[in-house]
Amino acid sequence: MIIFYNLVIRIYYLTLLFVSPFNAKARSWIKGRRDWETRLRTDMDSTGPVIWFHVSSLGEFEQGRPIIERWKNENPEYKLLLTFFSPSGYLNIKHFKSADFVHYIPLDTRRNAFRFMKIVRPAIVVFIKYEFWYHFLREAKLSGARIILVSAIFRSGQLFFRFYGRWFRKILYFFDQIFVQDENSVDLLMELGGLNVSLAGDTRFDRVAQIADNPKQISTVKNFAEGRFTYIFGSTWKKDEDIIVPYINNCKSDSCFIIAPHEIGSDHIQQLANRLHKRVALYSLAYGKSLSEARVLIIDNIGLLSSIYQYGNVAYIGGGFGKGIHNILEPSVYGLPVVFGPRYHKFREAVELIRQGGAYPVHTFEELKKVFDKMFEDKHTLKFASESTRQFVQSNLGATQAILNYLKKS
Repeated sequence: MIIFYNLVIRIYYLTLLFVSPFNAKARSWIKGRRDWETRLRTDMDSTGPVIWFHVSSLGEFEQGRPIIERWKNENPEYKLLLTFFSPSGYLNIKHFKSADFVHYIPLDTRRNAFRFMKIVRPAIVVFIKYEFWYHFLREAKLSGARIILVSAIFRSGQLFFRFYGRWFRKILYFFDQIFVQDENSVDLLMELGGLNVSLAGDTRFDRVAQIADNPKQISTVKNFAEGRFTYIFGSTWKKDEDIIVPYINNCKSDSCFIIAPHEIGSDHIQQLANRLHKRVALYSLAYGKSLSEARVLIIDNIGLLSSIYQYGNVAYIGGGFGKGIHNILEPSVYGLPVVFGPRYHKFREAVELIRQGGAYPVHTFEELKKVFDKMFEDKHTLKFASESTRQFVQSNLGATQAILNYLKKS
């Protein structure tokens, strides 16, 4: 099986190498790992214990961010190395102030892992959520480092729990402690036996609460939404827009609408604006202007959405007609009822929030219209859903502290 694993890793690398001239993401992946050893050795030529955090991409970074920031603030004597697998994570976070060093993780080969570990010599290794790189975890174990997996979530269909997954299960035993998000993950891992498993919850709750405690004040958005019932559409894709655009165009109330598309290229923004029959303003052109006549504000910028939700009454979260919904906790922390497409079942928070009455899945324009109209017309329904989302977030805080308590004992 190790031969098969190594073969798959090399095929993956060769595939990226082959497509890199035509694919920007693959090109960044390859380019970012050139001379990795020289650059890492230059950075790590320093004294002091090292804690190494590894995440796959931007989403997993946000999952681990509360732990990383708290650890650095409370343990300044440690050098903190943060590594990414994906360019989308690394390129956005490479200047992250709470990390002493930010790098790509090299390709998971035995040679790379051995050289990496000889340079870094971490005292503590923390992997976030779904990262299971065999050679790096094995070398970390051999080096004597304490290895922790945090914010993990497991499902019965994963390789670890298949009849042919014996070799993959070995990877789990490299971890000295596994912190999981839900009871189902605890049950699955306990059935394997011999693993140290703790139910800590999801650190993303702590992250969104941290943002909500001190949100950015965005005057343009505040002035646009003030005094009006405001629907916010976050991280929308074209299939989401195919049902929200008709709702906006046919809405008879004096509500206003904020759309933050996932894709903010000029072509898509223009196409979206052209489909809307109400007066549209672009965030990038709206500063200092009166927006009282506009009914739709399109956010053609990044990094604002988590704070924009504070100005809304109801949120629609995109992605549910594609691979899966985006972050529903960001609006929930402000007490916004959340609506999303049908592909949400892999997201524990979505399933639970539906059960508690704070979230509504929709499949069609008709279903969307029914939910949105109900929220606007029925204050009792709106209040109940709003209180449900806010309470849901509050009741799930604390994962960061539980994990930090363990790390401090490592």
